[in-house]
Amino acid sequence: MSAEPLLANAPWLTSGGTARVLTLLNGNGEEARVVGGAVRNALLGLVPGDIDIATTARPDEVMRRAKAAGIKSVPTGIDHGTITLVIDGQPYEVTTLREDTETFGRKAKVAFGRDWVKDAERRDFTMNGLSADAMGVVYDYVGGIADAAARRVRFIGDPDQRIAEDFLRILRFFRIHAAFGAGKPDRDGYLACIRGRAGLASLSAERVRMEMLKLLVAHGASDAAVAMADGGLLQVLSGGVVYTGPLSAMIAIEGELGLPASSTRRLAALTVAVTEDAKRVATRLRLSNVESKALDSMGHRWWRFATKDEANARRLLYRLGAERYHDRVLLGWARAGGDVGSSRWRALAELPQRWIAPKFPLRAADFIARGMAEGPALGHVLTLAEDAWLAADFPLEEAALASIADQAAARVSRDERT
Repeated sequence: MSAEPLLANAPWLTSGGTARVLTLLNGNGEEARVVGGAVRNALLGLVPGDIDIATTARPDEVMRRAKAAGIKSVPTGIDHGTITLVIDGQPYEVTTLREDTETFGRKAKVAFGRDWVKDAERRDFTMNGLSADAMGVVYDYVGGIADAAARRVRFIGDPDQRIAEDFLRILRFFRIHAAFGAGKPDRDGYLACIRGRAGLASLSAERVRMEMLKLLVAHGASDAAVAMADGGLLQVLSGGVVYTGPLSAMIAIEGELGLPASSTRRLAALTVAVTEDAKRVATRLRLSNVESKALDSMGHRWWRFATKDEANARRLLYRLGAERYHDRVLLGWARAGGDVGSSRWRALAELPQRWIAPKFPLRAADFIARGMAEGPALGHVLTLAEDAWLAADFPLEEAALASIADQAAARVSRDERT
């Protein structure tokens, strides 16, 4: 065990809401520390993110102290020892120390404890098993400080046992490595993930979706996806073929264009070649309606962009809207086989920035004035006129619009007579 004041000057730890919670829960025979990701991130020079706190105090004592101090407490997971304290609108999860009494996957029986070592040993990875007290002293019972310094994501104890306790740890292994690791994944952990991959089928779609979308926006997403595909893991998750090359290209394209990482675009690049792929992935991962529709749109004839000139691209931009158009272009670019620096693809991708599609200027009244009655024929003539307007490259001059309207009305009238 090592204990060093590595975070003695961390302002997020020594002031504000975190300091108030630690002060509240320390003393009178109890101790509290910040645990997990916040400590890991701080050691890596990153923003702490969500701040989780562990304590020897039992949940009822946590709530009693919070009430006495005028702090709102919410029993968000009281059966598992978790109380959420809210200070200045910021939530802080406080969990009583635990230790396993019987281990059988996620349904393991746990009991509240007071042993910081046992609590650390039941966590997933060494760099997540660290804790820090109010003075910034970091406690390491599992070798997490050295692993964090080396950017090495390593299971605590036996990797096979950790995975058997919760098969989601397979995805977390790659996600944490993609976000915080360096080099190749830890070999022992990697091989254990491969041995345990059948257990992925037991996970809920919602949990898999959450981890996958987080993984895809991590800075090491491309390498992690290759490692997962090589180990036969991604195929289990997607239920089909995966495309690590287009994913790598999509990440490079986002960088080339200065775009923020998009989990949906990257998921499409990794899993979608046709709309049937989009539907399968949306079902397997139980994507939201917004995510499902985005994937479906990107998978629809993206290959046509390989031969489109700007005039044709403008028509598609008009039909799809800027967001759908942009995502579909990027998927076409990513699947085009390489050339991230292509000026042609960049021009197509940046079209919405330099051209805003006008609104179709003709209305039903324009055709009623030409003697057409309301009804199905009116909708048909509007569709014909809009198609002709697009083919003519969006004219707005009155003479051009009148000609389009006259021709569309004449065609519908002729069709009705025959």
